[in-house]
Amino acid sequence: MKQTIPLLHKQINLESTAMVRFLREIIAIPSLSGQEKKVAERIKKEMKQVGFDTVWLDGMGNVIGQIGKGKTRILLDAHIDTVGVANRSAWKFDPFTGKVKDGVVYGLGASDNKGAIASMVYGGKLIKRLGLENEYTLYVVGSVQEEDCDGLCYQYILGKTDLNPDYVVLGEATNLDIYRGHRGRMEIQVITSGVSCHGSAPERGINAIYKMNPIIKGIEQLNKTLKSDKFLGKGTVVVTKIECQTASINAVPNQCTIYLDRRLTKGETKRTAVNEIKSLIKDKDGKVAVLQYQVPSYTGYVLPTEKYYPTWVLEENHPLVQAGVKTAQITRGNNPKISKWIFSTNGIATRGMYKIPTIGFGPGNEVDAHTSNDHISIDHLEKAAIFYALFPAILVKKI
Repeated sequence: MKQTIPLLHKQINLESTAMVRFLREIIAIPSLSGQEKKVAERIKKEMKQVGFDTVWLDGMGNVIGQIGKGKTRILLDAHIDTVGVANRSAWKFDPFTGKVKDGVVYGLGASDNKGAIASMVYGGKLIKRLGLENEYTLYVVGSVQEEDCDGLCYQYILGKTDLNPDYVVLGEATNLDIYRGHRGRMEIQVITSGVSCHGSAPERGINAIYKMNPIIKGIEQLNKTLKSDKFLGKGTVVVTKIECQTASINAVPNQCTIYLDRRLTKGETKRTAVNEIKSLIKDKDGKVAVLQYQVPSYTGYVLPTEKYYPTWVLEENHPLVQAGVKTAQITRGNNPKISKWIFSTNGIATRGMYKIPTIGFGPGNEVDAHTSNDHISIDHLEKAAIFYALFPAILVKKI
């Protein structure tokens, strides 16, 4: 161990320029969900160049690199899709340049989540360069469509292929801390129906928007009474979109639809969440449904799924958490926090659906995700690369 750590630091110092250049190149490649082909191919090329044993694109378009053939199977995940730019004028630097200033890389996806895949690829290079391969098989996955439908890629990888990891580390931003869970979530639709008529005589019809009003008020009150958990925090529900079906501006709407973002804390389930909303609907015509997702990946593969993403937590004393803490202590030079994400991740599938022990360790801070100030420090990139290189051996207790 005493010999390994200085070698890792020395080697990552030598590789830092190449790693930053690689990150800048993949930031420069737009990769909205379902449009990740070019960035996946660029990552595949880099994995091959730095010495991964095997690299491939699977049927859904995820890019996967493998090192070793040992008994313990460890998977590192970083999604390679991003959200959109929104208001480009709000960005201080071009979101597709990967501007470097004062030791920081700025750009769309820098912290969410392209910085992590850059660190993982170069962590793999450290493993090969320093001979850290041991009794494990390491998979580094650049996953697709996470921003649109978190966990979908692992419903494919774990449900449709023979890749079967024993442990998963998510590279979503943790500020170099160890995360062990987060709330689940759902996307829910509520529809009320009415009777259309001319707007000049509204008494002749039934306004579907008016029928929705008490439901919206009920949802606002419901949010105040939802369950709370000491670790995960409180469940929440919020109306995020409203629309109506009407013949014209001069007609009473015959249908109103609202969409809800429901965050689920420990003890809350799809059934309980749906029943809570149903209890607010007094009209027999009101309908509640969990939304469906069936958008093709860039390869054309479609995996229909319900937009229900389970809550998940891994126990603090679990060996995976403790191995993560030990590695982070060495990497950072101090003790990491053991915490949770506020947002949702692919862990809803790896742990929530498939029960695979999962933790998070990633460079960058989650508060910068989905903002016009998306950025990541080079110091974080370097420390994360060391973590990803060192962690597999520590987990199998060979360092």
